[in-house]
Amino acid sequence: MQQFTADRTPETADEIWITEHPPVYTLGLNGKPEHLLRPTGIPVVASDRGGQITYHGPGQLVIYLLADLRRLNSGPRQMVTVLESAVIETLRLYGIQAQARAEAPGVYVDGKKIASLGLRIKRGCCYHGLSLNNSMDLSPFGDINPCGYAGLEVTQLADYSVAVQNHELAVPVVHQIIKAIET
Repeated sequence: MQQFTADRTPETADEIWITEHPPVYTLGLNGKPEHLLRPTGIPVVASDRGGQITYHGPGQLVIYLLADLRRLNSGPRQMVTVLESAVIETLRLYGIQAQARAEAPGVYVDGKKIASLGLRIKRGCCYHGLSLNNSMDLSPFGDINPCGYAGLEVTQLADYSVAVQNHELAVPVVHQIIKAIET
């Protein structure tokens, strides 16, 4: 992502990358090591995205947005809203009511975090994106203060009896991102 963004020209097409990571904690630029509550066997990787610490692992959908904000006449907060809205609209398709919080970026269901967001803006372009908890082992979140919030509970689609594969879940999320960017 860093190299892609560094090599971009005004003509470079925007991209959306869809992936799933092996177990890893990522610590954002503002991340404080004390939010890792105890040592685990899970690697901790410094990231140049915004935010604190989060966990990525199998069963979690990760979508990276590599977009030229200048060309889109957009800013960082607008892109966060695009990502939050895409997740909220996707969850609505599965019968789950979710909301964003102005004071804590991400998406929440019943007060529990289901999706985390973090972007990096460089040369007018953004990269990084969102992680949406689908059907995964949530226990590693218990070893951190997710996104820097002590006691923040997390949830996933599987907790709401939704059984969907990550590649299937990616379709409506990406559709909603593209739809929001094009309007």
